Amino acid sequence: MNNTSYVVGIVGATGAVGQELVRLLHERNFPLAQLRLFASARSVGKEFTVGDQTLTVEEAKPGVFAGVDLAFFATSGEVTQALAPDAMAAGCVVIDKSSALRMREDVPLVIPEINPERLKQHGGIVANPNCSTAVMLMGLWPLHQAFGLKRIFVSTYQSVSGTGAEALEELEAQVLASVHGEPLKHKVYAHQIAYNCIPQVDTFGDDGYTGEETKIADETRKIMGLPDIKISATCVRVPVVRAHSISVSAEFERPVDVAQARAAVAAFPGAELVDDPENELFPTPVDFAEKVKCGVGRIRVDSAFDNGLSFWVTGDNLWKGAALNAVQNAELMMAEGWLKPTAPTPQF
Repeated sequence: MNNTSYVVGIVGATGAVGQELVRLLHERNFPLAQLRLFASARSVGKEFTVGDQTLTVEEAKPGVFAGVDLAFFATSGEVTQALAPDAMAAGCVVIDKSSALRMREDVPLVIPEINPERLKQHGGIVANPNCSTAVMLMGLWPLHQAFGLKRIFVSTYQSVSGTGAEALEELEAQVLASVHGEPLKHKVYAHQIAYNCIPQVDTFGDDGYTGEETKIADETRKIMGLPDIKISATCVRVPVVRAHSISVSAEFERPVDVAQARAAVAAFPGAELVDDPENELFPTPVDFAEKVKCGVGRIRVDSAFDNGLSFWVTGDNLWKGAALNAVQNAELMMAEGWLKPTAPTPQF
C-alpha cells in the first residue's frame, strides 16, 4: 500500500453523506492517488466535479474493489453486509457508516477523540457511530473524564437531513404548502414535520424504545468502555434542516463543579464551549452546521441528581455524526500506519 497516497472508494457516493465525504476528502487534502465513486445501478454514469476533476459513478457490486486501498461505506446495512466482505477480501479497508456491525465485538466502533487505540485492531473494518451518539459524546466524554459518569438521561432534537433527501424535500414542500394555504402532505414521516416535533426516530422495539434510542445506549457503552452505565434516551425529529441537538442530564460519581466542567469541555478537541447565559449565548443547529467541532453549552448543576450536570450539545449530523468522523478515523489510521489489516478478517 502506498504510504503517501491512496486509492479511495465511496460506496453510496450520490447520497447526502457520500457527497459530504467527497467534499471533506477534497477540502482536508486527503492524500488521494484516485477517488472512485460507487452507487446503485440507477446512478451509474452520473458525473460529479471534484476540484479540477470530473468523476463518473460506477456500480457498487462485487469485484469492483480490486486496487482500492480504503472504502467508505455511506449506505445501508444491507449493502454493507452484501459488499464489505468482497471489499475486504480484495485487501481494502472499510470504514462503515451503517449500524450493521457496530456492536460486533470484533469490529471497532470509534470516535477518534475518545477511543483511537481501537483503530489499531480494525482487522479490515471500522464502524462509525450513530449520528446522535457521536454528537452527544463530544459533550459527555470530557465531563466523564472530569467527574466519572454514573448514568444519563438524553433527549435528542434531530434534523430531517438525518433521514435523507426525500425528508428534506418533504419539509420544504410542507412549508411552501402552508404559505399558500394548501394541505400539508406527508409520506416520508408518519406525521407532518413542518412546525411539528415527532417523538419517533426508527421503529419501536418491544420495550417501547425506538431503534435510535437503543443505538445511543448500546453505542455509548461500547465507545466509552462502560458496559454497565445506565442510559435512558428519547429521540425526537424536529423541523431543522441540518445538525442535531441533544439535551443531557448526567449523574456522576464525584462532586461536580460548573467552572471545572466548562474548562474540561473547552479543552476537549471535539468540542467548542459556547456557554454565556447572561448574554444568551449557547449552541444552535444553525451555528454548528458544517462545523468540525460540536458546540456545548447550558452547563449547569442538575437539580434532580446528586453530583449532576445538565448540558446541551449541537453538532452537524452529516459531519461529526457521519462523514467527518469517518474521515478523521481514516486520517488517524493513515498517520499511524494502521491502514493495512493487522487482525483476522471478521466473518459475516
